[in-house]
Amino acid sequence: MTGGASEQVRPPAVAGRFYPADAAALAAQIEAQCPSVDTALAARMVIAPHAGLVYSGAIAGATYAAVEVPERVLLLGPNHTGRGARVSAYAGRAWAGPGFEVPIDRALLARLVEAGLAEFDLEAHVAEHSLELHLPFLHFRQAALRLAPLCVGALSLAECERRGRALAGIMRTLDAPPLLAVSSDMHHFASAKEGARLDAMALAALEALDPVALYETVRRERISMCGVIPATLALFAALELGVTSARLIRYGHSGEVSGDHERVVGYAGLAFV
Repeated sequence: MTGGASEQVRPPAVAGRFYPADAAALAAQIEAQCPSVDTALAARMVIAPHAGLVYSGAIAGATYAAVEVPERVLLLGPNHTGRGARVSAYAGRAWAGPGFEVPIDRALLARLVEAGLAEFDLEAHVAEHSLELHLPFLHFRQAALRLAPLCVGALSLAECERRGRALAGIMRTLDAPPLLAVSSDMHHFASAKEGARLDAMALAALEALDPVALYETVRRERISMCGVIPATLALFAALELGVTSARLIRYGHSGEVSGDHERVVGYAGLAFV
């Protein structure tokens, strides 16, 4: 990684398509999609979707509104583009959104790279939307946010377990452990009825805190849950960090907005405490 790369700021890749490019319009939408709660959960991990805000923003907003968002967040999402390293730590200094900029937690990412859990990289992050869609919600909930973004490609179950346990070991050494945030949609393009059946199996594994069942169920049943690998890795880490329960915050699908119930994408928000 060159010194120039370390100074780069990642600009928004999907502003104006997945969410408003105008700062005021985006802020208003995020505020509307993050409901007030009486008491936020002290969660170790969350899972939230990454579709266009008109489709999945209410579920992502409800999820982030339900939990305490600390200053450090380790954000894991799938690699849709196939570019870059298998586990790619963003190599620049900041991520920008419409009207704001979030510094990268390079100290945390450096620990992960030194442990062989990730590689510094820019290419995997250039056009990837799965992490970007979480940024406005995280910034809204925590103005002092420091983000550690990981773009996760294909890993075996054994690799997810090894990296997850090692990640937990590093997190235990930190004075302020970060929130593990996972970006994932659920099934893609089945009917609403069939999609709900498929998603129920994946959600059952998540609510049972069973990363092996999650990985194997998604593979066996061919559930097109795009973030199953980062979710499996993060759940192994969360279990090592003492997570004892999972709460489904909200579930839905794109047909609730589009009106098309024959070809939908499923979305879920969960908190692990």
